[in-house]
Amino acid sequence: MKTTRRQFTKALGLASLLTVGSTLGNAAQAQEQFFSIGTGGQTGVYYVVGQSVCRLVNRATDYKCTAPSTGGSIANINAIKSGDMAMGVAQSDWQFHAYNGSSQYEGDKFDKLRAVFSLHPEPFNVVARKDANIATFDDLKGKRVNVGNPGSGMLATMEVLMDAKGWTMDDFALASQLKPAEQAAALGDNNVDAIIYAVGNPNGSIQEATTTVDANLVPVTGPEIDELIEENPYYAKATIPGGMYEGNPDDVETFGVRATLVSSADVDEELVYQVTKAVFENFDRFKSLHPAFANLTKEEMVKTGNSAPLHPGAERYYKEAGLL
Repeated sequence: MKTTRRQFTKALGLASLLTVGSTLGNAAQAQEQFFSIGTGGQTGVYYVVGQSVCRLVNRATDYKCTAPSTGGSIANINAIKSGDMAMGVAQSDWQFHAYNGSSQYEGDKFDKLRAVFSLHPEPFNVVARKDANIATFDDLKGKRVNVGNPGSGMLATMEVLMDAKGWTMDDFALASQLKPAEQAAALGDNNVDAIIYAVGNPNGSIQEATTTVDANLVPVTGPEIDELIEENPYYAKATIPGGMYEGNPDDVETFGVRATLVSSADVDEELVYQVTKAVFENFDRFKSLHPAFANLTKEEMVKTGNSAPLHPGAERYYKEAGLL
């Protein structure tokens, strides 16, 4: 059958539309493959968590993952809530508060928050210059203290602890809010007397602080701490092993939380399934990426420290793997 010029032009136009439509579809599909994990300061373990998860995801799946440095737990949860990030690392206490609408999230409940898995314990570390004569947490009153940067879980936890003791920021000679990457230098330069850091050990920032200046780890104990632990399931007693940091040969008692990876119920189930699978099926490799991961177990990561419901994608993998 003879094809007229009009029929040829019409067919060519249809083919072009199909090609453009296919290209746009592929572009949209490719765009959907990219996602971000909120972390923390670059000297902290949260940053290593995000980079490590992304490394495994990028090797084992078709998804492309980035893990930028952020303000920390609160910033990450808020970014997930607004849809700016698919996942983030957060302290277990702030996972609890965000999901239940308590503490800083009173009146701003994030009931779509979902747990993916928990991670390493995070002791509440207090490091002080030895010449500041700070032997207990109560000795911080009247001193120059870096209390944590805005948006971080450590600042939020410090505020909880201060509230339990009836303190305000005015009880310090200075309450600075430096980022983790800046606080060790501030301690060494005698710009602050003490720094606090809720972080997995060993930590590079604390190592820098204790090797730059004579510094001691300060125990965080007492009746107020015992009450916080008794009333809140996301807190637990913790010990910083002696000899981990220079000049600190003895165990130091404190309390702490766990780091957790969280997401939103609005995030695609397949994405969370593939992220979870990439970590758990390359578990030994994951544990080798930072000393804080060395003692993790799969069972503990599924069943400890997660106070929001599991994301359906994570839950699907755990059931397949016999972990639930």
